[in-house]
Amino acid sequence: MLISVVIPVYNSEATLGPLAERLHQSLAGHAFELVLVNDGSADRSDAVCRSLANRYSNVLYVQLRRNFGEFNAVLCGLRYAQGDYTVIIDDDFQNPPDEILKLVEAAERGGYDVVYSYYARKEHHWFRNLGSRLTNALATYLLGKPRSLYLSSFKLIRREVVQEISRYSGPYPYIDGLLFRVTRNVGAVEVTHQKRQAGQSSYTVKKLISLFINVLVCYSPLPLRLFTVIGLLLFSLGFLAVPGLLIARLAGAAIDGWLVVLATMLLLTGFLGAFLGLMSEYLGKLFMAYSGQPPYVVKDVVLPETRLHD
Repeated sequence: MLISVVIPVYNSEATLGPLAERLHQSLAGHAFELVLVNDGSADRSDAVCRSLANRYSNVLYVQLRRNFGEFNAVLCGLRYAQGDYTVIIDDDFQNPPDEILKLVEAAERGGYDVVYSYYARKEHHWFRNLGSRLTNALATYLLGKPRSLYLSSFKLIRREVVQEISRYSGPYPYIDGLLFRVTRNVGAVEVTHQKRQAGQSSYTVKKLISLFINVLVCYSPLPLRLFTVIGLLLFSLGFLAVPGLLIARLAGAAIDGWLVVLATMLLLTGFLGAFLGLMSEYLGKLFMAYSGQPPYVVKDVVLPETRLHD
């Protein structure tokens, strides 16, 4: 059994060397490969990754031309992974390499296609924890995710599922969304979570909003259907209100016409503004998806010795 470990790399020159060494210690006695995808790092991550590829015969290194985003880098790594199981971990040591075999054992024992990790205690910043909770709540309603399942970035995917989600060719991959399109055979196992050993998290408000929009627009038609229902309800309300106001007027009730007009205009323009905004997101995503924009662009690949003659 071959285990692939995919690591999206971004400005992590200080942790990559110790992380690779720890992986080789933790997985000693197991056949595994390490796939490093440098997502446009501005530090010396490229040099460190090349050094690791030269040092270890089982390290594959992919350098992207610019920063495309974590999910895009992970998708790239999945396409290069050849393992029976592929494990995705972060580059900051918050996912201990010692816990990888827990995910493998859970997959073998339960026959799962995907195994997510979850933490008794998370060492992320409170803002990232908040973002994770909001994203998980959104995924529960839009993706059909079990409410109790935590969508961790530290997860294991069976090879057949990796092959299926690797077919995605659009510019906005959301790995968990792609997984739930393919399978519902998902398990979970508790692991430890460590504090970040170096650098700062790149998790920002902008990235949180971008993720929300991608999940909301790219992976479910539910928002569009919701606004359709709202539109029908507003139409029904207006259809009933007009005769009601007319009857009240005929009965002698004093009704200020300008108030009715103002309330109606605010209601309709607010609804149309929100609806057109959502439609713009859909049309924008469709345009980008069909414009031929790739999810990433590879600049260079350093193959391990085991693949030099493939």
